[in-house]
Amino acid sequence: MTRIRHISRMTLAAGLMVLVALAALPAAAQSLFGTAITVNEMVITQYEIDQRARFLTLLRAPGDPVEQAREGLIEDRLRLSETRRAGINPSPEEIQEGLEEFAGRANLTADQFIQAIGQAGVAAETFRDFVAAGLAWRTFVQGRFGPRSQVSDAEVDRALSQSTNTRGSVRILLSEIIVPAAGPNEARNRALIQRLSETLKTTGAFAAAARRYSAAPTRGRGGRLDWLPIGQVPPALRAAVLVLEPGEVTDPINLGPGIGIFQLRDLEETEGDAPDTLALEYVKILIPGGDSEQARAEAQKLRDNYDTCDDLYKPAQSLPPEYFERVTQAADEVPGDIALEMAKLDDNEVSSTLTRQNGAFKVYLMLCGRTLDILADDEGEPELDENGDPLPVVDERDQTRQQLFQQRLASYADSYLEELRADAIIVDNSTQ
Repeated sequence: MTRIRHISRMTLAAGLMVLVALAALPAAAQSLFGTAITVNEMVITQYEIDQRARFLTLLRAPGDPVEQAREGLIEDRLRLSETRRAGINPSPEEIQEGLEEFAGRANLTADQFIQAIGQAGVAAETFRDFVAAGLAWRTFVQGRFGPRSQVSDAEVDRALSQSTNTRGSVRILLSEIIVPAAGPNEARNRALIQRLSETLKTTGAFAAAARRYSAAPTRGRGGRLDWLPIGQVPPALRAAVLVLEPGEVTDPINLGPGIGIFQLRDLEETEGDAPDTLALEYVKILIPGGDSEQARAEAQKLRDNYDTCDDLYKPAQSLPPEYFERVTQAADEVPGDIALEMAKLDDNEVSSTLTRQNGAFKVYLMLCGRTLDILADDEGEPELDENGDPLPVVDERDQTRQQLFQQRLASYADSYLEELRADAIIVDNSTQ
């Protein structure tokens, strides 16, 4: 699903610098103002898809901009129906404040930002609708799930004690159960994974359930993963497991095409520093055929013949452009299932266990490298802002509590949105 979070100043500034290079997106065969998608009888026009795609291209959001535009607008309609039902409607003043805050990430005022995106053919209304939808949903989520997301002192204590330091000299031993989060069995799978998260109490029971229900390659060994350095674990999963004791199980966690639960089997301190992963660079190749014998053979051929990410540009020359992608993303923006695979890899190692488009393609992944948090100051000197002034000291307990709260809140919100989608009647003619 499309979620634009933590858009950096660098990303926005770079996007604005290349406005003049943006080519017009292909025109749709149907009228721009004709109905492209209906979501519970709410209309999305081709013009809205075109506008959102242009806007996402400007923001350099990952993935295909047209596909992400369709998905994002569908989700916006689902959110809109809920916020309207709850009587939530941001005021003009709140929307203007949101516009200024978003534009400020590129060191621009809202008017300057609107003028800049206008040069790429993005209407001011597209920007306002994007911000207003986010503001309304945030208010709804905080009201509905805020009380359930509160973090206890004991959970903060546990997270702090298990982190040991901000650079992560801890490794964890997990087991996983992952089921598909799309397709005709989506609602049943979500109900199943929720029930398992609430009822599995022992490692034996978890292993048995993994063998019976999990769609992950680890099902044959009871869902057991090898030791993982905590700094390499995806941020959402890290926050969930750091409040667990051995044997306990996470709430369901969205992993893109899948949804999973994880059991903490063990945790131990390690010698030396293990810096947190700030960003990942990886190659993604789509292989037609899903998990077929032919697709597996093609993945093995790539593994046998190409040792580095740079080497993979050679076979990419014979692939459709959309089948090959070299990506650099902030750790918290990497799709959940890919982030979990990356956590298991060293540089130039490969994973080919994932699929896409309801199993139509096998995903061949190679980790090119990690950007690590190696700037933590061991001598206790204060961190400085961009002007060279000391940053204010942040209370570690409050910061940890807020991080855990936000992760829990996001998990509830994502799960609820997926429930809304599963129950919705969506007719998409935009790709026809």
